[in-house]
Order: sequence, then C-alpha cells, then structure tokens
Amino acid sequence: MLAAMRDGPDSSRSAAWQNRRVIPWLRNKAPFPPLDSALAEPNGLLAASDDLTPERLLDAYRRGIFPWYSGDQPVLWWSPDPRMVLFVDDFRLGRSLRKRVKQQRWEIRADSDFGAVIEACAATRRPGQTGTWITPEIIDAYTALHTRGYAHSVEAWREGELAGGLYGVAIGRMFFGESMFAREADASKVALAHLVAMLRTREFPLIDCQQETEHLASFGARPIPRRAFAGLVARLVHSTAPGEPWTPASIPDVLA
Repeated sequence: MLAAMRDGPDSSRSAAWQNRRVIPWLRNKAPFPPLDSALAEPNGLLAASDDLTPERLLDAYRRGIFPWYSGDQPVLWWSPDPRMVLFVDDFRLGRSLRKRVKQQRWEIRADSDFGAVIEACAATRRPGQTGTWITPEIIDAYTALHTRGYAHSVEAWREGELAGGLYGVAIGRMFFGESMFAREADASKVALAHLVAMLRTREFPLIDCQQETEHLASFGARPIPRRAFAGLVARLVHSTAPGEPWTPASIPDVLA
C-alpha cells in the first residue's frame, strides 16, 4: 500500500517547482499558509522551504501537510484535494493475503531496525520512477522523529534477513503512512496487515495514504475531501497517544 504512496520524482514535480513563484517560501519558523491556498495544479502544492527539522515535520503533519520533493529541489510541502485515506475498519484482507498471514512465513517486528527500513525504501526503484524522494535529508529527519518516538517501522524478517516492511509517523491516534518495500513477494503486504491490526488495538481509526492509486484502493483506501481530512486530523492528533512501545499484533488480531 504505502509503496504506491509516493512513486518518486517525476515530470509533475518538475512542473511543480516551475510554479515556485506562486507559492510562499517559508523562512525560519514562518507558519504554513491555509490548506485551501494550495495549488490545484499541481494538486496540493502549498509551500516551499529550505528546512526539514523534526519540529517543522511535526507541525506539518498536525495540519495535514507532508513533504515531497527530489534532491535538486527545495523542500516542497503538499496537501492534495482529495486525500487518499484508509479507515482501519475498512481494510480488506483478501484471501491470498490472509493465507500468507496464516503461513507465518516471516517474523514480524516493530521498530527493531527503523534505519534499515527507510534505507531499503529509499533504495527500492518503482515503475516510472527515475529517482527517489527519500533523500539523505529525509532519512535524517525521519530517523530523528523515530528517536523521539513519532516515526515507526513494521518489519518482516526471515532467517535474520529483512524481507520487507514499512514506516510512517504516528501522532496522537493518527498514522501517516510514508513508504514500504519488499525483497520477497508479499512481505510488505503482510507487514501492512500487521500494522492495521496494531492500529486497531491502539484505537487508531485512520491511515493517511496521501495519494490516490488503484493499489491503495485494492486494500480499501478511498479519497475524501481535503477539508474533511483536515478535520479528522485535527481531532485525532490531539488525542492521547498510547504510551507503551509498539509491538507486533497477534495472528488472531491480524485475521480478525
């Protein structure tokens, strides 16, 4: 699911940067502009900056904004309309994926090697992708969030080797999906199923998927208006977050 969330640098983002004169440049601690000021084309381009601090990232997520850019661009901030989301209760565990989960081919871990997961996501090349948006700057910023307890990884291991996984950001009761990868078929999908089960047990109702794709839709994700998304985020990020460390869900919870 999350693998399709951001496919990497492409022509649309090159066009986005060509529109740099019509979006605000955020200097120092300048606040983000209102979401409804984002461009319609390219959809959701809101602002640019040269900073990607943990504080800036957390402020962005709390407002329904995320960074997406390539290495030769400044940090570009986005809030597309509509917004692709997956309500946790709508997750579709298909027959083949259910079978994979039951087989327990992989050992599922949470936060055991966040660095390896984000590095693997950065190294994964996807159809139509000429580069990666997961730059060294992105890796450093999200690793800092992980150290602070906001960014998490769910991992599929087999015989001591990382076979697949995903990572994202959790604030309050809201999970913002970022990327996923698989070195073995279905490893990332099984990690996703475990993520959903973990979120259910923690009473997280929603996963932000950011961009609309058929792949995401196959798991039950759907687009909702940006205004509705922003309202959900505002309520969920101010909720009390579970304090316990993230641990994998049990197989019965995943299959429920």
